[in-house]
Amino acid sequence: MIPTPAEATGPLLRQAPARRWAAARLALGTASALGISRFAYGLLLPAMRTDLHWSLAQAGALTTANSLGYLLGALLAGVLGRRWGPTATFHLGMMLTALALAATAVSGAYLALLTARTAAGVAGALVFVAGGVIASRNAAAARSPAPITIYFSGAGLGIAVCGASLPPLMTRAPHDWPSAWIGLAAFAFLATAASWTAARVDEPELRSATGRPRMGRLWRTALAYLLFAGGYIAYVTFLSATLAQDHAPVWLISTLWTLLGIGAMAAPRLWNPLIGAWPPARVLTTLLALLGGASALALVSTSYAVLAISVLAYGGTFMTVPAAVTATIRGATRPEDWAPTLSAFTTVFAAGQAVGPWAAGAIADHTSAGATLVWTAALCASAAVVAATGRPKPPR
Repeated sequence: MIPTPAEATGPLLRQAPARRWAAARLALGTASALGISRFAYGLLLPAMRTDLHWSLAQAGALTTANSLGYLLGALLAGVLGRRWGPTATFHLGMMLTALALAATAVSGAYLALLTARTAAGVAGALVFVAGGVIASRNAAAARSPAPITIYFSGAGLGIAVCGASLPPLMTRAPHDWPSAWIGLAAFAFLATAASWTAARVDEPELRSATGRPRMGRLWRTALAYLLFAGGYIAYVTFLSATLAQDHAPVWLISTLWTLLGIGAMAAPRLWNPLIGAWPPARVLTTLLALLGGASALALVSTSYAVLAISVLAYGGTFMTVPAAVTATIRGATRPEDWAPTLSAFTTVFAAGQAVGPWAAGAIADHTSAGATLVWTAALCASAAVVAATGRPKPPR
């Protein structure tokens, strides 16, 4: 049964402080594996590009390498989840994320950085899938989508931390980007320790091989997810580069990234009632349409107020898309199929991410950095149209 808006927003907040605290600590998984490991690169990109003499296509290729690693990790996550369970898979992903971030600081050689970013992608997918399964089971136990939206909103904490710290650091020491990666690795190790005991479910974990990915009834959702993945990552990857090309002050870049993270952290309060009350297709369509509009808004004007609205709207929606897709999977498949189906969707997601940054960067090299925002707006709008036609039914 789908809870009403009042039922959807309340249960987790009314439960014991220990459970609320556990949900917040589990969200450190996306803070580390997404907010830090993946999205911090967009802030460090201008300094690394200048210091290492990269083109935009080369810069985008590192994000593509990260996404290819993410693709591999998504394939591994389904296997490891069935064999070890989501808790052990989550722990492994968190440890590998911290180690990959530390490895990014070791060398400025392009091949070494490609390897480190690929490893970070593998680790991030393990965390993403395993944590999503844990959050889904906790949401089922709580009869509320709150554990899912809280989990994915954790990426906002990592983004806000990066936005507040990295731009000023890169201004004072633009060639010292390795130290920034070391600091991010330290954050990831702390997040691993803090989230360790939160990565559990309130029922015996399913490790059998009986579950199967159920993509047939969800193919429209999967296609929309593919388009979203190829589009959204360009906004996050190249926003700082676009602003730097327009000679935006450092305080503005820092403020906008912090607002992006704050928007992502605030998203559960806004979207929990709608995910609980609206049909999944309507939620996903609304989110994707807002993302397309938010990215297009940054093209309309470069005024500080318009850019602030753009990043707040983007931050308040982009990490809720995986939450909405996860909720869709939970409602359209049996519990034993959640892990393999989520792993299959993450594979689709990773494929879109692998192509998107490189393609957007290559187009921008022949036009302008602003072309990356056009890319995001076009793909998210297309994804919204596809999602509007998908209405998956619950399993028998």
